[in-house]
Amino acid sequence: QVQLVESGGGLVQPGGSLRLSCAASRNIFGATMGWYRQAPGKERELVATKTSGGTTNYADSVQGRFTISRDNAKDTVYLQMNGLKPEDTAVYYCNAKYWGGADFWGKGTLVTVSS
Repeated sequence: QVQLVESGGGLVQPGGSLRLSCAASRNIFGATMGWYRQAPGKERELVATKTSGGTTNYADSVQGRFTISRDNAKDTVYLQMNGLKPEDTAVYYCNAKYWGGADFWGKGTLVTVSS
């Protein structure tokens, strides 16, 4: 089992920035780490992922505004969010996918973008 704990969410004005963090209870070296989000009344969607080899993938809606990074020494993944928009409001979830299919989720952190 892997516990993932997200932090850094909160209320921010449109155009502002936030940095989310996700701390894992186990080594993330071989895992693909990702951020997903779920807005009220909508399905959970991919925001960004980063493989152990460094390959990144972003949703079109956040490309150029969000940056995913990871610190394997700290077993932590980050999501830097700039230029936030009201439509970015959602609960953001951290995900870890390991070789063999093991798949873990955090409990989420709420991001609210509003003036």
